[in-house]
Amino acid sequence: MLNKFALHVKRYVEINHLLSADGRYLVALSGGSDSVALLRVMIDLGYCVEAMHCNFHLRGEESDRDENFCENLCNEQNVPFHRVHFDTKSYASLHKVSIEMAARELRYNYFEKLRNDLSADAILVAHHRDDSVETLLINLIRGTGLHGLQGISCRNGYIIRPLLDVSRSDIIDYLNSTKQDFVTDSSNNIDDVTRNKIRLNIIPLLNEINPSASADIAKTANRIRLAACIFDEAIKKSVDEVVVKKTDSCIYIDIAKLKSMISSEYILYSIIHDYSFTPSQIEQISENLDASSGKMWTSKSHNLLIDRGMIIVNSINLADNQNKIMKIPETGNYFYNNNLEFCFDVSDISPDFKPSKIAEVVTLDADKVKFPLVIRHIKNADRFVPFGMKGSKLLSDFLTDNKFTLFDKQKQLVIADSQGDIVWVAGLRTDNRFRIMNDSLHCLKIEMRRH
Repeated sequence: MLNKFALHVKRYVEINHLLSADGRYLVALSGGSDSVALLRVMIDLGYCVEAMHCNFHLRGEESDRDENFCENLCNEQNVPFHRVHFDTKSYASLHKVSIEMAARELRYNYFEKLRNDLSADAILVAHHRDDSVETLLINLIRGTGLHGLQGISCRNGYIIRPLLDVSRSDIIDYLNSTKQDFVTDSSNNIDDVTRNKIRLNIIPLLNEINPSASADIAKTANRIRLAACIFDEAIKKSVDEVVVKKTDSCIYIDIAKLKSMISSEYILYSIIHDYSFTPSQIEQISENLDASSGKMWTSKSHNLLIDRGMIIVNSINLADNQNKIMKIPETGNYFYNNNLEFCFDVSDISPDFKPSKIAEVVTLDADKVKFPLVIRHIKNADRFVPFGMKGSKLLSDFLTDNKFTLFDKQKQLVIADSQGDIVWVAGLRTDNRFRIMNDSLHCLKIEMRRH
């Protein structure tokens, strides 16, 4: 017969559809009270489980003690036991992360690899209600949005947390009732990291003020989680309305529509926070929606530009070197990059010759164009004589007249001859000085092909 604790966990699992009766699950077993309770209650409930243990070699003999305990427990319960050893300090030093983060990365990478190797359905970890409350308080102290107040989720991909509706004291009572031993990690009793300080100092103080503080905070987190679902749906509709165009590398946000929204700053945050812009940057951007065209912010991965009623977010493509110059010594086919090819060909002009009317193909007077040519990005002082005109024009002004954004200008390529004269603004306009006339004898055809 199942005890009260097991029945409570069973009900939580069923309500949230966390596990299936015929599933195969891996239990993360440290040897501490929480993970031991998780393993035992999963066995009580009849699930097919295997245990996995990580020895991080951070606590000397105590780490080996934990491993031996877990192995013996699994032998007693007839549960398959998997273990792995890590040089955690070396990993942390190599990857320049904290010991805590190193252990987390190593642990979850191992869990996922083992899950794949064994074709297990999910990984079970022993986070409980008090852990969720601690996470909420940590996020609150650091500054968080609505989602940071939800605590820990019972499911995150293949990670499942069946004990999230029980407290630490519930777990201890369960283990005592079953006379099940466990080991204690001595580092958990030292208030040297944020989580330990909250667990050892702040939560006991909150429970002095309200004996059911942890339970009540957990209930609040659950209400916030439910409200967040409604909130997310409303935000998604607003985002869909203000984002008027989206490509693989660029998004366009209509500023007028954004300003008409309730809480426009939060909507903006929802759109661009994934592009590495900081909260302070997003606040600045929100305060400068009426800025003149050309105002720009840069994150680690993206540029953001205010341009004629639009916010344009563009990825920083390090492979697209703005200083790249390709020399074209003679006719032939040349790949400027993996996606862009230029083809140069010279032929005689026949009586029935017709100039190209395709934007990606141009025909020029070959005798006026002097090799070697170069393909490059535009420069600030570039001038050319647009086809059909007599006077020269700043290329930047020409692109502005054609409603090019700063990002578009930065990507624009030109082909210039050996004298430095631009013969073609690629894909847009040729220079009038190189047009084919009635007395022209030879044609230079340039074709731009995108792959």
